[in-house]
Amino acid sequence: MRSCGRIEVARHGALARAASIDDLRTLARRKLPRMVFDYIDGASGAESTARRNRSAFERFLLRPEILVDLSARTLETSLFGQPVAMPLVIGPTGMNGAYWAEGDLCLARAAKAANVPFVMSTAATVKLATLVAEAGPLRWFQLYMLRDRGLAQALLERVHAAGFQVLQLTVDTAVTGRRNRDVRNGFTLPFRWSGRKLIDTALRPGWAMQMLHTGSPTLQLFAEVVGRIEPGSTITEVVQRQISDAFTWRDLDWLRSCWPGKLVLKGVSEPAHVRMGLAAGIDGVVVSNHGGRQLDGTGSTIEQLPRIAEAADGRMTVLIDSGFRHGADIAKALALGADAVQIGRPALYGLAAAGEAGVHHALGILSAELEVAMALSGACNVRQLRGRVDVAVDVDVDGVKPSEASRVASRPC
Repeated sequence: MRSCGRIEVARHGALARAASIDDLRTLARRKLPRMVFDYIDGASGAESTARRNRSAFERFLLRPEILVDLSARTLETSLFGQPVAMPLVIGPTGMNGAYWAEGDLCLARAAKAANVPFVMSTAATVKLATLVAEAGPLRWFQLYMLRDRGLAQALLERVHAAGFQVLQLTVDTAVTGRRNRDVRNGFTLPFRWSGRKLIDTALRPGWAMQMLHTGSPTLQLFAEVVGRIEPGSTITEVVQRQISDAFTWRDLDWLRSCWPGKLVLKGVSEPAHVRMGLAAGIDGVVVSNHGGRQLDGTGSTIEQLPRIAEAADGRMTVLIDSGFRHGADIAKALALGADAVQIGRPALYGLAAAGEAGVHHALGILSAELEVAMALSGACNVRQLRGRVDVAVDVDVDGVKPSEASRVASRPC
């Protein structure tokens, strides 16, 4: 039997007892002050989109297969011409130093060890050179389009010179969503302390000692690029001051001319976006609603994926994020046309639970779950998962029933 390249998970202690991403979430909640945990866990508005991201997976059913030769299984695939150990990307997340000391480096090192891509965020809490020294060759960069194009172009030149091969332009943050948990908690940059927060922090001594040792996290890459960062009432407002709200489809030609590598739009939700992206020379998309952290009241990404994959028709790489917690979720996305899944919160729960070891454990959980889901669906590799899914007609998603069932012919191993 060919090995699927399994990632070893923790074998001792509380981390070893974390059998799922939900278990890692529980550990993270115990270790982080409320304001920090809610920054990871929360979403915008009433958080209905975040809930739908999860509930919509119940609509899609993997199709079991039996009596299939599964002796030569592999999770390996390729993204943008580069071989990866499994169809998974650690996506861009900001303020990672607030969850664990040098959180960005922990994520990058875990991705390197697992041979999967890591996407550095513009809102990273480490400098570019520091990250490059720790990350593996599969390093990508996420860009918030800055108001000052001169600064943006200078940043892109530095990023490309540092060996980043793929650029993800986040396109759904021209205005940031109102995240009520952050407002209620007063989660600011820099941290603003109150008696309640101090008590909460004192009950998490491990986290408090890390912050005392390393200092409060700051947006170091932003500071490198734009200079001094003015404090804001919330962290999203600090970032929003620097992001352009006037960048349009017409401006993609400028960005394409500035970036010689692969260019991906992160935040795509409609087939029309794919068609316009193809016309603009875009190499890929991330079907994303920012984990429910932007526009509340939208559909889930897994519901939108089939139409977007159909519009792409193999002409660009299709990634997806938002709401993924299980290997079976990843299998469903691959069956519906995604080339890979990009994760945010699952990696952060692992990071908050145990640093780099926690991220590695999260990747191991997802890898093991995906291998089982793939094999029991009769697929020997991730490409053969395509079409091995049904749509249930008797499942409510936030009170809405699908109008009809669909079934796509499966492909044999």
